[in-house]
Amino acid sequence: MKNIIFILLILLFPLFAQELQNTEKVEQEKPIELERKDDSTLIEIKDTSGLSQEEVREAVKKEEQKNVSIFQAPWEDLSPQAKAYDWIQTKKGEWFKGEIKAMYNNKLEFDSKEMGLYTFDFKDISQIKSFYVIGVNIEDVAEFSGIIRFKNDEITIIQGDKKFTFTRTEIIAFAPEGSKEFNYWSGKISFNLDIRTGNKEQYDYIASINLKRRTSSSNLYFDYLGRISSKDNETTANDHRINQKYDRYITRNFFWTPLFSEFYRDEFQNIKNQFTAGAGIGYTLVNNDRAEWDVSGGPAYTRIEYISVQKGEKITTSPALEISTKANIELNTKVDFKFNYKLTYSDEKSGTYKHHMISTLENELTSWLDLDFSLIWDYLLRPEKTEAGIIPAKSDFQFLVGLGVEF
Repeated sequence: MKNIIFILLILLFPLFAQELQNTEKVEQEKPIELERKDDSTLIEIKDTSGLSQEEVREAVKKEEQKNVSIFQAPWEDLSPQAKAYDWIQTKKGEWFKGEIKAMYNNKLEFDSKEMGLYTFDFKDISQIKSFYVIGVNIEDVAEFSGIIRFKNDEITIIQGDKKFTFTRTEIIAFAPEGSKEFNYWSGKISFNLDIRTGNKEQYDYIASINLKRRTSSSNLYFDYLGRISSKDNETTANDHRINQKYDRYITRNFFWTPLFSEFYRDEFQNIKNQFTAGAGIGYTLVNNDRAEWDVSGGPAYTRIEYISVQKGEKITTSPALEISTKANIELNTKVDFKFNYKLTYSDEKSGTYKHHMISTLENELTSWLDLDFSLIWDYLLRPEKTEAGIIPAKSDFQFLVGLGVEF
């Protein structure tokens, strides 16, 4: 196992080093100051004019009024002013008022009081006028902060006395900056509850929580999946899993993961506590209007505490190798298919091989409510025999039907 991890690191290091050595070149009207926080972050182009956000907005407003006269311009060229809200226009000509949450993987998340949180295909957006300062990640160039205007497939980032213009295809992602911490977050909560009384006293509780924090250059994910079941006052299932993953994008497709981790507990798998942590790199294989697919992996460390053992120690530790993949396919305008698969190789004492798989059909009922059908498969090659001589089953399957609330 140690040799496998060592060879993997040797093979992947040249690719990682090459991506970090991209040359940053920016066309500009005036000289700019470049500041790099550390070797792993993008160069940041900050506003050094000393103007406040309100002063920048006022200057942008005057420039736009000067360029378009309401007495001369055609009706379709007129647009609302960004006062207290962000504005976006679809290619069908409809304008929406609200707040930009994030644009990532060609999906624009927009929070409107009329529609709630809604996700647009970025290809369907013709104009954007931001009120808030937005951080924009431009491929192979830098990360910019400023008020943005998007039109004719070009984005302009406006700082106090400077403007930077790039094409749609050069944009990796963008997200608000300098706003409340809550604005960086979005997520989904799904809940299943089945209670029976009478001849049998039984209840089943299953919940999943998916949280993500997105900026123009990074993604932070937290996922929880828990199940508790009881029949005639006897517990029949009790398991909980928490996953965390932090990705930083270096280019449009290449990212590295400074930290991923997992906590898992399953009474009926004889696992009291299981903790895995590691770091790695990843690559986006597919990223288009209908599908997203990325793979990632890297070395890790795992620690398992068993509830009981027949012989040996209750606690085992092991180096490990983790590989994961995520896919999201838009089947139609109302139905998405999501697939999440993660496998871990470790030594024999820690089970040798295990995987966790979730596949979900999301059916959109409203802009914020989904009907979800999920299949979950957990597998462990070498379960630990309990003190009573019982060997847990290698596979656990769950089929879930529940409602999911997006926010």
